[in-house]
Parts: sequence; C-alpha cells; structure tokens
Amino acid sequence: MNTFLRFLYEFLSQFFHGVMFIVEGIGKGFVSMFNIPEYIRVIDFYKNDFSMPEWLLVGIAVLVTLAVLALIVFAIYFVIRKYIRIRKTLVEQESLLEEVATLNNEVAKLVKEKETILAMKVSRLGLKPEGEDEEGEEANTTEDGEIVNQDTDIRFPKLYEVDEKYKNYKVQDYGNSFELPELVELFRNFAASRLKLFYTTDMIRLFISSLASTKLVILQGISGTGKTSLAYAWGKFLKHDSCIASVQPSWRDRTELFGYFNEFTKRFNETEVLKEMYEAGYTDDVYTVILDEMNISRVEYYFAEMLSILEMPNKDEWIVEVVPSAWKNDPVRLKEGKLKIPPNVWYIGTINNDDSTFMVTDKVYDRAMPIDINDKGKVFDPIDTPPQDINYSYLDKKFTEAIQNNAMHEENLKKIEEMDDYVIQHFRIAFGNRIVAHMKKFVPVYVACGGDEVDGIDYFIARKILRKFEQLNIAYIRDEIDGFVDFLNKKFGENKMHECIEYLLRLKKMS
Repeated sequence: MNTFLRFLYEFLSQFFHGVMFIVEGIGKGFVSMFNIPEYIRVIDFYKNDFSMPEWLLVGIAVLVTLAVLALIVFAIYFVIRKYIRIRKTLVEQESLLEEVATLNNEVAKLVKEKETILAMKVSRLGLKPEGEDEEGEEANTTEDGEIVNQDTDIRFPKLYEVDEKYKNYKVQDYGNSFELPELVELFRNFAASRLKLFYTTDMIRLFISSLASTKLVILQGISGTGKTSLAYAWGKFLKHDSCIASVQPSWRDRTELFGYFNEFTKRFNETEVLKEMYEAGYTDDVYTVILDEMNISRVEYYFAEMLSILEMPNKDEWIVEVVPSAWKNDPVRLKEGKLKIPPNVWYIGTINNDDSTFMVTDKVYDRAMPIDINDKGKVFDPIDTPPQDINYSYLDKKFTEAIQNNAMHEENLKKIEEMDDYVIQHFRIAFGNRIVAHMKKFVPVYVACGGDEVDGIDYFIARKILRKFEQLNIAYIRDEIDGFVDFLNKKFGENKMHECIEYLLRLKKMS
C-alpha cells in the first residue's frame, strides 16, 4: 500500500507541476508583454545606430505594439464586463424565481382561505364541515354555497342530453353496397352538385385513402383552396355535420378538447368535441371533428394524448380519463370517469404555413396523413347526388378488404427498401417501421379507389418522407438532389415518381 501511495504522489505531482508551469508561464507572459521599461531599454540600446528612415519604422513598430497591447486590455475588459452582465442576469433570474415561488405560496394561502370560507358557508347551512349531509351521504357545495349531491346532481348536462336522445336508439343497418371507386365519385359529385365545391377525382381518392390509413388527416396548403371546405363537405355527405373546433393560440393542454371539471360550480365544462365523441359511441355512423387552423397553437400541447391513444392497435384500449372519479348520476357511457374513444370518429386538421403559425413536428406528421391542397378544382358538370347514409362498419370493412386484396407488390417494397438505404447513406435520414406500416394501408386503398400503385407510393413518400429534408441544411444536400432524382428514375421508371421529383427540385431552388 505504501508503494502505491508513493507512486500516486509522484504521479499526481507530475500533473500538478505541469498545471503550475502553465499558470506561471501565462503570468510571466503577461508581465513580459506589459514590461514598459524593457521596451525603453531596447530602444535606448539601439537609438544611436538608427538612421532617419529606421526611426520612422521604429515609430511604426511602437505604435503597432501599443495598439496590440490596447486590444489585449480591451479584450480582457470586455470578457470581464460580459461575465459581470451574465452573472447579473443569473442573479436577477434567481430573484425572479424566488419572487414567483413567493407568489405561489401566497396563492396557496389564498386558496386555503377561500376553502375555509366555503367551509364556513357550509356550516351556516347546518351541514358538517367535512362535506357530509345529515344522513351521512357525501355532498359538495358550489362557490355560492349551493349544495351538490353526487348521487342526484348532473355534472355533464350535454352528455346527459345525448343519453336521453339515444335512450331507445337501435343501431341502423343502411344496407350499403358501394365499392370504393363509386364512393369517390359519389362524394365528388355531391360536393360539386350540392355545395358548389369542385375537387379532382385524384384529390378525393387521396382523401378517402388517408381516412383508411389513419384517424388524423392534415389538409395543408395556401389559404383559399378549400381545405376546411373539403372536411366540411365530408360531414354533409355523411348526414352528420362536422364538429368544427377552431383552434386558438391559447390552447395549451387536453382540456381544450375535452373540457374540465369546475371545482367551484361542481359541473364539467363540456366541449362540443367531447359531445361529438360521446354521441358517436351510440351509433354506427361516421363522424368528423375538424381542427381548424390546428397549428395556430402547438399541436403536441393539446392533442398529444389523442395521438398516443389513436396509435394503439387495440381499439379497446382507446380510453381517456375525463374525470378522476365517478358520480352515481354520470353519463351512461362514462365508466369510472373514463370514456372509450369511438373508432367511427376521424379528426381532420387544417394548417396554414405562415409566420402566425407553429411548425408541425415529426411526432404529429408521422402519425397523420398530410394532403396538399394548393390548387382550386376546375368546374365540371356534376351528377346531382344526395347525401348518403353510410355505416362505419361497412366502410371499415371495405378499407380492410382493400388492404388485403391490393397488398403492395414485393418488387415495389424492395425498391422502397433500397431507397431507404440510399436516403440514409446520402441524407442521414431514415423512416421507421411506423411509416412503412402506414404506407401499406394507404397505397392499397388508393389502388382500390382507382389509382396506380406507384402513384400512391410517389405521393406518400413525397408527403411523409421527403418532407423531413426541410429540416436539413438545404445548401448541404443540394449537390445530392440530382443523384437522388436519377436514382428514383432508374428504380421506378422515368418521371414515374413525379411528386417526389418536383418536391426535390423545389428544395434545390430554395438553396
């Protein structure tokens, strides 16, 4: 052990001696740089030998040296001043945090005082302060002292109305028999003949395929091209007006979608979205919730829980907690304060990409299907088509059949795998299993709706994968774009992947 201690002493001594030499050297360097008498001594030693031109050069050398020394002094002063400012900012931030903590404590005290006042009001009414009535049953009071009995009072009035409306309702079978290409034309002609909204067949085909592949569809593009109108028309077509939730900049959490329980009124502030979800659970119809201008606030803030729930493969696990505890008179379909999210509801968001909105993150895009609507549809002479009664179960069955009967060809899957390897190698971007699984739903339904498999792959890759290139330094990848275009033409056929190629060329122009 003694041997090791001697070794450790000598070993560490070597290190610390080096540190001391560095510090000592830096100190000696500064002393040498600012040793004015030494500069004067050198000049005195040579002054008798200088000619007139050399004295001019000596003056220049002295001025340059003084300028360098002045710069060094200024740099040291600037660094010290910067440090003092940063330190001052940190101290101010700490003071603000302490002030916030103090205010939070004051708020807690005020809340406690308010609860004490409410308890006094309860006492004046002859009730027990613990919140029990004379018969020992649990009771609450509102802010005004009104007694609320959990066994008899209704805290979900809107959902209670839905329960009353569907008390004797029986799920209806509409006897649907349409195929997906027919559904595309029915919806397109309905929108044109009844609503004067004109869309191309391919746009409707993309929309229907998106509904088959995910519960969240994002309609994006420039203002005035009919994004919200498309989702609105879909609700009219199904005889169930879409529930429009106009997203506000203040939206920060899930309460904006579901509502919240007011502790003072002892009532739940229900939203129309919650009511729509609840009503959908009674029927086999198709419902639509429109999140209008969904990126005017951060989507991950208010829709994060729904993104996680809708991604679960088992629909029986699509459950959200509305309230933490149950009341005896709660709505019928609210079990222990939890609501099962019905699968017959789709969520369609519209976004505008401008300075007033937030960027939609990969977390949202990876779980949604974006559709670009940048062109107004051309007017055509439609067939007059009335709205349709459509069973969700039938529509879901047609989607399932389409996915099974039009599975993507192995040849194209192999090309996509090779494209993945190419993108990883040249752009350092990879698309995971979630996106591939999503593609295997979208493309088969697109084909079943009358589209071409490569066209479906092209559109999907352009919107779901190449979009990630925008996060890269465009100037850095500019030289790789031409090679990628050649790769796509070689693998899929000349200009077969025109959506991808057009997107890549737009990126190249931006650099």
